[in-house]
Amino acid sequence: MGLLECCARCLVGAPFASLVATGLCFFGVALFCGCGHEALTGTEKLIETYFSKNYQDYEYLINVIHAFQYVIYGTASFFFLYGALLLAEGFYTTGAVRQIFGDYKTTICGKGLSATVTGGQKGRGSRGQHQAHSLERVCHCLGKWLGHPDKFVGITYALTVVWLLVFACSAVPVYIYFNTWTTCQSIASPSKTSASIGSLCADARMYGVLPWNAFPGKVCGSNLLSICKTAEFQMTFHLFIAAFVGAAATLVSLLTFMIAATYNFAVLKLMGRGTKF
Repeated sequence: MGLLECCARCLVGAPFASLVATGLCFFGVALFCGCGHEALTGTEKLIETYFSKNYQDYEYLINVIHAFQYVIYGTASFFFLYGALLLAEGFYTTGAVRQIFGDYKTTICGKGLSATVTGGQKGRGSRGQHQAHSLERVCHCLGKWLGHPDKFVGITYALTVVWLLVFACSAVPVYIYFNTWTTCQSIASPSKTSASIGSLCADARMYGVLPWNAFPGKVCGSNLLSICKTAEFQMTFHLFIAAFVGAAATLVSLLTFMIAATYNFAVLKLMGRGTKF
């Protein structure tokens, strides 16, 4: 019975919104970074094989792709650390909120954090509890950073705006590949279009992928249809779609983090409600 009561107390104090947002963030970032990296590699191979025979035409594109791949490595590392930090902030702030309203018996770290956030007195101990006091002081120092939801709200808001741009940019390759796939569908079913098959093309120069002096720069007709049927094209197209979905999931998780941190900040400052996040 004691074990069940302990588990129930832990569940009461768990920041479920932060837990869901953290899982969604890790899933979205992993999907975006992993699939995006491989999709860029596949795009590089498609350009080299079918759209240009001169290395100088796509040399700049390759440099840009490699730069984006390095950015992807940094993005994955950053979001792993920041997501863990936000989750810790959710746990510690929830403990502080529960202690303020008396709904949940917090741990030593929660008490130390609540003293930092609210400016209250530190808990007084008796002799024989030196280890507990040491842990409380450590958590109190940790609370100097974790105990400021307003900082997390500001940082997460700025990060959400930046990621909104990333989300929009991740839709661009999906749009390009979808247009190419649609053109291939028209070539495969000539009765559905009035244009001649030879005039249906996919021009990489039109999207700024290659310079206008690149040769051939475009693929038309049956040659384009054969490209669309390759496993490499299909895989790259679906990888970009998966990366787009991952970016969307990460955006939703950041919005959830921001809402949770904002609510916790309002609770701690205004002390109006005791609901946790």
